Amino acid sequence: MGILYGMVARGQIVLAEFSATQSNASVVAKQILNKMNLGDNNNNDSNVSFSHDRYVFHVKRTDGLTVLCMADDAFGRMVPFAFLEDIHKKFVKTYGRAILSSPAYAMNDEFSRILSQQMDYYSNDPNADRLNRLKGEMTQVRTVMVDNIEKVLERGGRLELLVEKTSAMNNNTLRFKRQSRRYKNNLWWSNIRLTVALIIVFVIVSYIILAFLCRGLLLTNCLR
Repeated sequence: MGILYGMVARGQIVLAEFSATQSNASVVAKQILNKMNLGDNNNNDSNVSFSHDRYVFHVKRTDGLTVLCMADDAFGRMVPFAFLEDIHKKFVKTYGRAILSSPAYAMNDEFSRILSQQMDYYSNDPNADRLNRLKGEMTQVRTVMVDNIEKVLERGGRLELLVEKTSAMNNNTLRFKRQSRRYKNNLWWSNIRLTVALIIVFVIVSYIILAFLCRGLLLTNCLR
């Protein structure tokens, strides 16, 4: 069945709500609002879920604005919280600073239709689930990256040591490359010198052989 009830509230003041079925979801939702607004942490941002019979109430509170929905227990958490995120963005974009001073149910006539449309979309459209699985994976990757960065920052000394070692390794690599290049150049010049020397020796030996041959021919002609 998916998402059956949605609400937007400022503190304990309900600004808009919609229910897709006859139930006491509104009563339970208001009890949850009352519970969350008690104590010293009533303005803290949070994402929480409350189980009630076969249903779960998912709550997202950001900057004093609470968005709540009721869904089947088997519907999971990813899609309901994606729905809450979407509703929060649409509500803030539509009403802006009017949210801070509006009386109870001031936006209900207009925004209850949006709640109805988005509840139907997130409950029945398979693209919503695929899209939000992808968003969830991206968010998880970002969380892991941020967590890893924070862990590295906590180890400042180790980070400096790692940088120093990396710098030393880079210097050693550059030195090795220069030495390898110099060795190759020296080897190339050695090969050139050896080749030139062999050519000179070959020319000299050839000259000597030809000289002996020519002298032998001359002596033979003279004897005749």
